[in-house]
Amino acid sequence: MLFHHAQGPTEGFLAFADELRAAGHVVHAPDLYDGKTFAELDDGVGYAKQVGFGAIIERGVAAADDLPAELVYAGFSLGVLPAQMLAQTRAGAKGALLFHACMPTSEFETPWPNGVPVQIHAMDADPWFEEDMAAAEALVNEVETAELFLYPGDGHLFADSSLSDFDEEAAGLLKERTLRFLADVG
Repeated sequence: MLFHHAQGPTEGFLAFADELRAAGHVVHAPDLYDGKTFAELDDGVGYAKQVGFGAIIERGVAAADDLPAELVYAGFSLGVLPAQMLAQTRAGAKGALLFHACMPTSEFETPWPNGVPVQIHAMDADPWFEEDMAAAEALVNEVETAELFLYPGDGHLFADSSLSDFDEEAAGLLKERTLRFLADVG
């Protein structure tokens, strides 16, 4: 299950989901924005604030309701909120992929579940990830199966090929690591 970022289900986000499908994976990529996309990150964040972050999480949880629990939950930035919450709180999670963001585990009032692997991917100088770095490092220190991958640069949504932050080299490495992770968790 792959959740989009604050700019919505952009062409680059959907292309990433399609690349995972092309590699043989079933990918559910629900639209948490009712068809809206935003050209600017600040506008998308503004919309998310207007709707409410809690409502965004609820929409993500509702999208997972009819699916088996044995999923890998993944999210791009804002999409990390429902992805991380589901991975932490829904029994049976196979893993989590947190792209461009990471929340403190205390945010979801339960520790990270034993045996659930997680990867966190971000750029080392991304100002949006700066406040998430402590949570990412804490998760890696707490959980044996957690990995943090930092890429050189300051782009935030660097894996979305339709946005100006796109970094082909970093996105390629992120996709390679993601596909290896998915193969490992089965």
